Amino acid sequence: MSDDPAAEDFYAQYAAALTEYVRSGSEASLAVGHELGRRALSDRMSMLEIIENHARFVVEIKQDMSIDPDAPLQFLLQALAAHDVATRGFLDGTRRYEQQRARAEDLADRDEFRDAVVNSLQEGFFVADHTGAIVEINDAFVGITGYGQDDLPYHHPYPWVTDETATNQRLSLLREQGSFATDTAIRHRDGTVRWVAISINAVREQRHDHHAYVGTIRDITATRAVAERERAVARLATAVSVARDVDEVLSAALTQSRSRLDTQRLIAVVWPQGDGDPVVHTAGEPAVSNWRDLDEDWRRTLDDARDWLPLTVTPVGAAPSAGTTRGFVAVTSGARDVVVCLEHRVPRRVSDEDRQLVMALFGHISLAMQHVRQFEIARETSLTLQRSLLPATTLPVGCAVRYEPAVPPLEIGGDFYDVLPVGENRIGIIVGDCVGRGLAAAAVMGQLRASTRALLLTGAEPARVLEQLDSVAELIPDAFCATVFVAVADLDSHTLRYSSAGHVPPVFDSGAERPELLTDGHSVPLAVHRDEPRPQASRSLAAGSTLLLYTDGLVERRDEAIDDQIDRAAEVVSETADLPVEAVADEILRRLAPERGYDDDVAIVVYRCPPSALLIDDDAAPRQLSDVRHRLAEWLRTNHVESPLADDIILVVNEACTNCVEHAYRGQDPGRMRVEAEVRDGQVRVSVVDSGSWKTPPDDPGTRGRGLLLISSVSDHVDVVGTDDGTSVQMSFRLPTTEGMLSAPASR
Repeated sequence: MSDDPAAEDFYAQYAAALTEYVRSGSEASLAVGHELGRRALSDRMSMLEIIENHARFVVEIKQDMSIDPDAPLQFLLQALAAHDVATRGFLDGTRRYEQQRARAEDLADRDEFRDAVVNSLQEGFFVADHTGAIVEINDAFVGITGYGQDDLPYHHPYPWVTDETATNQRLSLLREQGSFATDTAIRHRDGTVRWVAISINAVREQRHDHHAYVGTIRDITATRAVAERERAVARLATAVSVARDVDEVLSAALTQSRSRLDTQRLIAVVWPQGDGDPVVHTAGEPAVSNWRDLDEDWRRTLDDARDWLPLTVTPVGAAPSAGTTRGFVAVTSGARDVVVCLEHRVPRRVSDEDRQLVMALFGHISLAMQHVRQFEIARETSLTLQRSLLPATTLPVGCAVRYEPAVPPLEIGGDFYDVLPVGENRIGIIVGDCVGRGLAAAAVMGQLRASTRALLLTGAEPARVLEQLDSVAELIPDAFCATVFVAVADLDSHTLRYSSAGHVPPVFDSGAERPELLTDGHSVPLAVHRDEPRPQASRSLAAGSTLLLYTDGLVERRDEAIDDQIDRAAEVVSETADLPVEAVADEILRRLAPERGYDDDVAIVVYRCPPSALLIDDDAAPRQLSDVRHRLAEWLRTNHVESPLADDIILVVNEACTNCVEHAYRGQDPGRMRVEAEVRDGQVRVSVVDSGSWKTPPDDPGTRGRGLLLISSVSDHVDVVGTDDGTSVQMSFRLPTTEGMLSAPASR
């Protein structure tokens, strides 16, 4: 028995309840056994001790009475039932515990594995809660942004954001659509700007009605830099390919490199073949056009660079050894006579990407400058040939010609003109345009011009000239489809006969309200098949009528209708009707010129029909003097000779006619006097002729006989010729260059 009073009490009750159950088999005593079992479990009594004491109690009972062999076992099982339930519960709990512990250990391993996988990613990884706060990041995210785990969570606005407005818009889009991807700039913790590709997706949490967000971030700075460099190089190549001279090449290069390389100025220095300072071209500030105006350091560097290998791009200035440069210099020609310099706004460090961009920049500048220089040489050669093939500058009265080459570096075309006498009081006028450009076009132009000139000199009519020129063009390579306009101005019949082989219509101003376009007599270009003879048309040619012949370069524009430009040319002809013919030609070129100059050759001929001569043949009588003055004044006014010159001419002509009346026929029957006047070579020439006898003036004429002195004083030149057949007084007066005369001589 135990020394524990509680145990002694328990076993005493147990023995009594067992004895009663064995004797009576009652359920009440069996229930007492169950309650005793629950008490034993509660008091943490040993189950082995209960079994041992139970066996002892059974032996003692058997000594006093006979018992059912199964009854003691039934009582024991009932008493141990609570222990059985507790034992099974313990075993189940233990098993569940082991299972949960194994699961927890598995989850811990999985979390460790997950963390290892996430941190092994080269892309940044992050998790944000439903408020947008970033609560988890990996090591790659830290490397890309510079912001680490210690400062989690990162609330919006995030410290790396460069454009908060754009970020807010993207968050709104994410909440609406559940995902988005974009490229954006961020500011690294060290202050540098980097470009990243971000992708975010929403994940609905199981126990909540809102989303969490999982995203990746990838550094694309290098990729973007390469793409940006390629785009910059492509833009540069496009820009310099259309540049027309060295200055435009530099300007285009500056535009494409200013923001990427912080370029302040580009300098190109071209050394001449002989002695003398090199030519300096600049784009940017400070602008310098003289070699000696450059800084001494730059002059020394650029001069030394001529000893370098071509296209060896070298950093200069500041501290190149430390990676800081003031700019880059390279020789861009094989002859080492062209050196180009790129100057930064301030000395700066240049990355490898920037160096590659600089090298590409200099390469394109070199190619563009070589192209421009070769083009300039070819253009100058073509222009020299073109000008050598155009006619001499001695032109018939009333003509002005101009040849305006296309602006550099465009090639010279095959435009040509010619004006020549083709008979007594007949003038041939030619304007043509050959297909193509350059030396080949100039050569074709020379052959066609010479052929047309020769055919006109045979006296052939314009249409016949073009028909014969068709045969010539078939024998000249590349003369096919050339356009030619041929006209003959006949001053005796006052007519203009013309024919056109596909040429743009000339403008004819006869003094009517509006000039007209000569569209009659038009047919196909040279050497093009036709079934009908070349047509010919004619117009009345009054004194003062103006004819403008031109090539299409005068009126063709990429962005304007050619008809509008032709109408504009007609307006200029009409508005300049009172100007000298030379001034008309200048005004036409000036007013129709595009802002950046003509992009095609222009040849023009302006012909103004000269005024008719004045002829007065009348009696040498005093009553005729008034009529002579009035007719002379009207003729001068018609020919735009204005006061005071007109007054002087009337004065001296009246004096010469008075001499005829008073002196030529003194002592004889009154004869005739003849007054002739014409405008020629910038002068008014007047002659007064009679058939009387010459009277030698006395040494002292007194108050009379001073007419000749007056004539000599007012006129620019006087010749008096007296013979037995009569007397001739020839006077000339120079026209002022600013007066609106019609027949100033050609200067080109």
